[in-house]
Amino acid sequence: MKLATLALAALLAAPPAQAQNPLALGKGLRTADPSAHVWPDGRMWLYTSHDEECQADFHMKDWMAFSSTDLVNWTNHGAVLSVKDLAWADDYAWAPDAAYKNGKYYLVFPAGTGVKDRQNPKNSTKWMGIGIAESDSPAGPFKDVIGAPLWRKPYANDPVLFIDDDGRAYLYSRTSGVNYLVAEMADDMRSIKGELHKMDMGGYEPPMEGPWVFKRGSLYYFTMPEHNRILTYYTATAPTGPWTYRGVIMDAEGGNNHHSIVEYKGQWILFYHRWLETPGAACKKTQRHVAAEYLTFNDDGTIRKIERTSAGVGDFPRRATPGTAAGITK
Repeated sequence: MKLATLALAALLAAPPAQAQNPLALGKGLRTADPSAHVWPDGRMWLYTSHDEECQADFHMKDWMAFSSTDLVNWTNHGAVLSVKDLAWADDYAWAPDAAYKNGKYYLVFPAGTGVKDRQNPKNSTKWMGIGIAESDSPAGPFKDVIGAPLWRKPYANDPVLFIDDDGRAYLYSRTSGVNYLVAEMADDMRSIKGELHKMDMGGYEPPMEGPWVFKRGSLYYFTMPEHNRILTYYTATAPTGPWTYRGVIMDAEGGNNHHSIVEYKGQWILFYHRWLETPGAACKKTQRHVAAEYLTFNDDGTIRKIERTSAGVGDFPRRATPGTAAGITK
């Protein structure tokens, strides 16, 4: 038997759990911008944006939720919020995030109106803002309880919520004109306290998209797609900085790459999305799919660079530490 044939036979004989990238979130689904959280039920929850098949540009209409206890078998909870549920926006259901506070679940999301003219930008009418929705369940449905964006200026998207150990909530986002802004949320999570504040990033402020903030021990991490493609990070001793740039987590591959980082059952996981050729798709173009990899820290708290794999976290059921899922993480 030829080596190529032997290799193919070995691949086909491998346990399905060993090839988990993209994640098995649902046949025919196109998902991106994964926001990962471990809630009091001990499950891993993913909140994602939802690409429509052959969509024009990024005209997306709803946000989805998925949950799992082993990162291999996922429950699809469907759309938890849609732009049709909003009075102030009708398009651009982009990268969401979520949080648990006050005994409720919160979905923070970008949405907008208008049209972006990429050929003649002066003709663009596109605007985006950030909304906040509530639910009694992590599976939704979520309700836009304030019926408006948290602010109208500046134009903003890609929000992320971070709940610190003292219960204070911080909102970070991508904004027009100036980036690296943060605002503290009001205790009821329905508004921000005061103004958006520019953080001290140590003098290095490249163009960026969807940030992610988490805490490990006493160290805070601000991670982001630098130039919208390369996952990089900063660290600080406070959630608002000042921040120190630390370098690259994952190199670029094709299009943008939004992500989240969370610890689950003793393992740190990076969730992200890939642009892949999709057999059977109606359009012959790369499309976005959520994937996951293990993330490892050095002794000094720095993050080891991650390579994309086809196996991903397919062996998580074997590597997971029993009895460590309870609790709430970013």
